[in-house]
Amino acid sequence: MQKEINSCIEVLKKGELILYPTDTVWGIGCDATNEEAVKKVYQLKNRADSKALICLVANQAMLERFVEKVPDVAYDIIDLATKPTTIVFDKPKGLAKNLIAADNTIAIRVASDKFCQYLINKFGKPIVSTSANIAGNATPQSFNTISNEILQGVDYVVNLHKEKENSSPSSIIKLSNDGTVKVIRE
Repeated sequence: MQKEINSCIEVLKKGELILYPTDTVWGIGCDATNEEAVKKVYQLKNRADSKALICLVANQAMLERFVEKVPDVAYDIIDLATKPTTIVFDKPKGLAKNLIAADNTIAIRVASDKFCQYLINKFGKPIVSTSANIAGNATPQSFNTISNEILQGVDYVVNLHKEKENSSPSSIIKLSNDGTVKVIRE
């Protein structure tokens, strides 16, 4: 696993794309603070950059560095969630501008997968996590169903967990600083 992490970090530092197993589905990833790298993800997915992407952090401390204010209820959701849960936060900071939604929000998930946690921790910054498919196509349920277009469009493919059948995408909850909670995807 260490070799895979080191290879990923090399690619991420160059502003390039990785294909990696996340705590939900296989994802396309890049440095979430690098605008050019984020642009490559949108281009590969054929997706308008007005549709925001999710990013993963290694832990709650990293989350606090990239969001102006983490509402108290977010900690409860992170601790009590029974499946990977992405939270949409108000007022992100320090992330690529083209990663942030038009309403100044960002979708962030604290990774629950050990590989992702180690990778992000060692990289020291959030990593983009978007499903490994062209916009409009179904999310691949396993590594074997990822299209050649995606496989050839990334700079590095992680050689772990290729046999794993993916679970479903994460739940998404929007937490506004005014206390509003809205479930976007169960």
